[in-house]
Amino acid sequence: MRRLLSVLFLLLLIGAGGTAFKAWLDYKNPGPLAHETDVVIPHGDYLSTIHTLQQAGVLQSGYWTERLCLTAVLLTRKDGQLHAAELHFPAFVSMQEALHIIRHAHPVLHKLTIPEGLTAHQIQALLQSAPFLEDDAPLPAEGSVMPETYGYLRNTSRKILLERTQTAMSKAVQTVWNKRTPVAEIPDEQTLVTLASLVEKETALPAERPLVARVFINRLQQGMKLQTDPTVIYALTNGTPPLGRALTHTDLQVSSPYNTYMVAGLPPGPICSPGLSSLEAVTHPATGNMLYFVANGQGGHSFAASLTEHNKNVQIFRQKKQADHTSTAQQ
Repeated sequence: MRRLLSVLFLLLLIGAGGTAFKAWLDYKNPGPLAHETDVVIPHGDYLSTIHTLQQAGVLQSGYWTERLCLTAVLLTRKDGQLHAAELHFPAFVSMQEALHIIRHAHPVLHKLTIPEGLTAHQIQALLQSAPFLEDDAPLPAEGSVMPETYGYLRNTSRKILLERTQTAMSKAVQTVWNKRTPVAEIPDEQTLVTLASLVEKETALPAERPLVARVFINRLQQGMKLQTDPTVIYALTNGTPPLGRALTHTDLQVSSPYNTYMVAGLPPGPICSPGLSSLEAVTHPATGNMLYFVANGQGGHSFAASLTEHNKNVQIFRQKKQADHTSTAQQ
């Protein structure tokens, strides 16, 4: 009898050891998640968190895994609380690693890029279509948003994200304003943003922006009309979707304070949100007596100090455009 009890006790020890060994392997070994994924861990108790991980495929389904994970959470409580957040889990993450992520990882940051030169309506539409945000996007003031990439958490309010972009613009404008080369024609920060928005729309080349800024400043100093097409387009569209066609002679005569072909000086406000490069170009314009510029057919512009020189540049551009058209037609 004593021998039988000894054998049974030994078998129990072996069984318990086998169970413990399996539990250790299931805790440490790679899990079932085939692809990296983001999982929203909701507020709740330990079991709700475990069930969320099982439903997302991070942990194996079933009662054994549920009990094992719950035991692991309780035994490792000193490592920290489980957090409710959207978290990133790599492929084949182990149970041990998953618990570390829930305790210590940063929440997933989604990203929204606001390109330079968008109007307020375009920025509003971009915010409205961005995923994982809440509420409707307000229409910002024209030129009030800093174009850059922003990170945000799931369920962030669109209004709050918009306020961040506007705070970033205010800080950027203040910084460049404090380091500016003083120009009488740019008496305040609002004028700076307005002129920078024209520069932004006239050229996509950072190296050209100080030159374009100088042309506009020279024209303001001499009382010349700025005669910049983007202001006419803004007058026609009010910053809504692009015009979608070339400007006509009739367009250039539209009655609007934004039409710089008809009205001298700057328009009453920005026509887009300029980027940092355009803001810096206006606060540190190039030197020179340039008054004109025209596309050169190579992605940039030719600058001129006299109307005679400008007309020559226009003729060169037209000849190149005609030559390109002829070449294309012959292919």
